[in-house]
Amino acid sequence: MTDDRLPKYKLDLAGIGILFMGGLVPNIGLALLFFVPGGKDFLTSPIGMVVSNLIMWLTIILAFDFLICKNQTGRRLKFDFSSVSLKSYLIIFPMMFGMMLIGDVIAGLIPTEGEILGALYKSFDEMMRRMQSSFSAMFIAAVIMAPLFEEVVFRGIIQKGLINGNMNPQAAIWISALLFGIVHANPWQFVGGVLLGYVLGVVYHRTGSLLLPILLHAFNNLSSILLVKLTDEESFSKILGVSPLVLFAAGVSIFGIFYYLFKKLSFKNGAFSSHT
Repeated sequence: MTDDRLPKYKLDLAGIGILFMGGLVPNIGLALLFFVPGGKDFLTSPIGMVVSNLIMWLTIILAFDFLICKNQTGRRLKFDFSSVSLKSYLIIFPMMFGMMLIGDVIAGLIPTEGEILGALYKSFDEMMRRMQSSFSAMFIAAVIMAPLFEEVVFRGIIQKGLINGNMNPQAAIWISALLFGIVHANPWQFVGGVLLGYVLGVVYHRTGSLLLPILLHAFNNLSSILLVKLTDEESFSKILGVSPLVLFAAGVSIFGIFYYLFKKLSFKNGAFSSHT
């Protein structure tokens, strides 16, 4: 089903270039602050990381809005944020939780030691600990900013733009999920990014509403920061005291059941077509 209220932009090579430069240029500018007295301390502080991410994502979205969407369609970026029935929420959140368990187990199989992975994990762990030093900054970055901006970019712009360009929806969903994993820049979050990105992409494609993946993304991130805050652990397996194999089986079962129920649902907007 199409919605003539929404701009029908396509993600072409120019769009890809704008997205890339929209992320690169502000990061180069922010990197220059390292040479300014006090700049490094600010950029590596929790509030500095929040501000840096805000600048980067806004630049990416606004650049695509003005240079691609407006040029292609004559209209500004606009998304559907309509809600769904309570029954739908009671299905998509357990489905997301099942995939979270699957991702948790798979990510736990990736080594955190060694010459390369060890150094990468140490850098990742230090960055996370700096952010965790301020719960308010971590909450703003992980539960508010990341779900909103990342879903606009990866589902709203990339996935939808590819489908608008007549790409097979499943291929577009997987591509956006893969890119979503890559931008996290470490193998542990890459796994969760791809798997959870797939769920977010499927939900967006079937409902046509960007509200749903934003809420699911926030649910995942909120669960993660609460686990760390309350237990100092990120692994469901360690927190629950069950083996990874049991947790994986539980995740597959939960996801499978609720994914089946989700496929049975119908939505008033339907899955947007290749021309939406």
